[in-house]
Amino acid sequence: MKQHYKLLFISVFCGLLAAISCDTAFCGVSAQEAERLKSTLTPLGAEKAGNKEGTIPAWDGGLTKTAPGFVNGGKRPDIFPNEKPLYSIKAVNMDQYADKLNEGTKAMLKKYPDTYQIDIYPTHRTHAAPQWVYDNTYLNATRGEMNGDVPVKVYGGTPFPVPQSGKEVIWNHLLRWRGTAWHTDFTGWMGTDTGKLVMLLESKNDQQSSYYLSSGSLDSYDGLYYLVRSINTGPPIRTGEAITGRISQVLDKTSTWVYITGQRRVRKLPLSCCDTPTPFSAGMSSFDEVDIFLTTETIPRFDWNIVGKKEMFIPYNSNKFNEPGKAEDVFSDHFINPDHLRWELHRVWVVEAVLKEGQRHTSHKTRYYIDEDSWTAVLADRWDAKGQLWRMLISVPISAPDIPATVNQSWGYYDLLGGSFFINVVMAGKAEQWKVMPPYPDSVFTPDAMAGEGVR
Repeated sequence: MKQHYKLLFISVFCGLLAAISCDTAFCGVSAQEAERLKSTLTPLGAEKAGNKEGTIPAWDGGLTKTAPGFVNGGKRPDIFPNEKPLYSIKAVNMDQYADKLNEGTKAMLKKYPDTYQIDIYPTHRTHAAPQWVYDNTYLNATRGEMNGDVPVKVYGGTPFPVPQSGKEVIWNHLLRWRGTAWHTDFTGWMGTDTGKLVMLLESKNDQQSSYYLSSGSLDSYDGLYYLVRSINTGPPIRTGEAITGRISQVLDKTSTWVYITGQRRVRKLPLSCCDTPTPFSAGMSSFDEVDIFLTTETIPRFDWNIVGKKEMFIPYNSNKFNEPGKAEDVFSDHFINPDHLRWELHRVWVVEAVLKEGQRHTSHKTRYYIDEDSWTAVLADRWDAKGQLWRMLISVPISAPDIPATVNQSWGYYDLLGGSFFINVVMAGKAEQWKVMPPYPDSVFTPDAMAGEGVR
């Protein structure tokens, strides 16, 4: 009998210890919960079923078939060219759809009642990934943990397909599947409050998601998940400028360098995170606004909470954004031309980041909207220190069935107070758009390589 109680005590003690440990580190879900990834959930963690109204269809595997004649690196055509908008939302009818609109979109509709609208198209759940990404996601579900602000024991798939916290959802965005390596050729544009359009940069990018190297493994992975090298080819005053970044899950191991023309010198940036303006956007956007959210060092400054999951209208499958013959055609005076942006109804995770006491940031609060299928942050609302709704961050997801994936190609913001905007990674007018590449040598993403390619 004493032996029985001894064993019972040990069992209870171990259970409590595990519970305490998991409460601190946010342990992965149970094996039973992970099995949902093979039944009611998609392999990446979205609800597989459609909604009861039929306006969101069930996920059927995503889009993996390319358009006839598509060539890697060429123009990415509209994948639904014959579809017309179901309806348009304008200031006069926005109240009818208010529960499915983010605050920034409602503010834009009110600010430009005669010209701004969003066109709603049929919903297509096109996101897909290779089987090995699905397999790794299944493994991550039970082994993945949050060690404070950092995910551990995850690799090669969605880290937390059944998220338990706001931090886990935002890490799903940071470590989302969008391919392994790619090259892009694009421009970045500012719209002034007076309606003037200015090209701020023309650039060529090499990018790699080292977290998704199929030749890698959890044992060999060092936390370096995103590599980027950007070299400006225009306008003339900025030709030759370059930036190289090595972004790590380990918060103090991220490094960024810039090549300064004229000096012909490479300099390491002392701070490449948070609300610091990034040279990558000509200083128009902060580091943590790239791709809606990029910098891991921002995470400790905020409290992250899941507000919920809801149906919302978001930009999606907007390959038509790339079709105009010149980049200027995709813009109106104060925003992206509504004719070139496709919106659909999707389920999104809503995560709110509130600045911790004693921390500093230009945005006291940001609300992120993250697509359940691709884990891509597609929209965000930002409030300034005065509590005013300040910026609406926006991305333009396109379907890339050749990868296969849904990727947020273009990104930027609308200044809801000042009236200006900034949209980067615009590929309209470019012969080459998002070229899938084999994995790059690590040496490509080093300051020495950037210095060696300096042209002025």
